[in-house]
Amino acid sequence: MSNSAKDEGVIAALLERFEKQRLPRAIALKDKVDAGEKLSQVDIDYLKLVFQDANKVQLLVSKYPEYEQLVAQAFHLYHQITEKALQNEQT
Repeated sequence: MSNSAKDEGVIAALLERFEKQRLPRAIALKDKVDAGEKLSQVDIDYLKLVFQDANKVQLLVSKYPEYEQLVAQAFHLYHQITEKALQNEQT
């Protein structure tokens, strides 16, 4: 299997996971923090996992810049969640 074909499979799997799992959970977390709630330890552990996976995604994006905008938007969403969660912790 060529690297390109392998990358395409990885990208397809990542996109499916993002669409069906990560994005719905991110939206739920954003709604939670926007409502003034604090993140639970489970939420924090989940975000840690997402940020660990982000390193792998960045490597692929450097090879396939057509996904750069999508990844940037996802990172922005997670940044909004963590920023608001921090504000909620401080109040």
